[in-house]
Formats: sequence, C-alpha cells, structure tokens
Amino acid sequence: MNEHLLEILMKDIVASLPIERRQLYQFIVRLEDELAQQAKTSDHFLSLLVEYAPHEQASKHFNRSYGETIKLMKEIEQEIDEKLQLKMKKAKWIDCTEILSKKRKELSNKTALYLFVI
Repeated sequence: MNEHLLEILMKDIVASLPIERRQLYQFIVRLEDELAQQAKTSDHFLSLLVEYAPHEQASKHFNRSYGETIKLMKEIEQEIDEKLQLKMKKAKWIDCTEILSKKRKELSNKTALYLFVI
C-alpha cells in the first residue's frame, strides 16, 4: 500500500483514540521523531533515545510511573496496529480510468485514475 495512504490511515486512527491515549502517543512519537531528525545514523538515533528517554519524559509529563507508561504505550501501539490491519483489509483500489475517460470523451494512454476506498 502507498506510504502516503498509510500515513493518512494512521493519522485517522490516532485521532480516534481516547484523548489520554492520543496525547501520550503523540507526545512520545513527537519526541522520537525529533531525535530521528537529529540523528546522523541509526546507532546515533539509538544513543539519542537512551540519552533523552522519550518514555521517561512522558512519564514525568503525564505524572505516571515509567512502567505504567511503557505498558500503556505498548497497548496503544497494539491497538493502532490492529485498527490499521483492519482498515488495510477493507481498503480497495478501484480503477476509474474508463469511467472518467468516457465522461470526458477522451481516452489517454497516459492517464490512470484510481479511487481508494476504505
């Protein structure tokens, strides 16, 4: 599936989470994304994760224990993954090239039009 469409599906799923779960997830992901942008290599990224500990920062920010934060984040990621898998199973690409070309009364070999349905 198209990476851009996966991103759209993910945003939709995250937006549908209960507010506490959504805020925790977005807080940690934002911190991890910032570290990923700073990192020069994957090893550098891992060292930044250890140094800045996004889950630990989230624990303090949301006034939770570190263990509780880790457990909750795993549950949230599991929920997101399950919902994403379900949406991907339901998703369909529909080739609308002929339908729209007939309406335009022109058929182009270079034009292909698809509708993505969830």
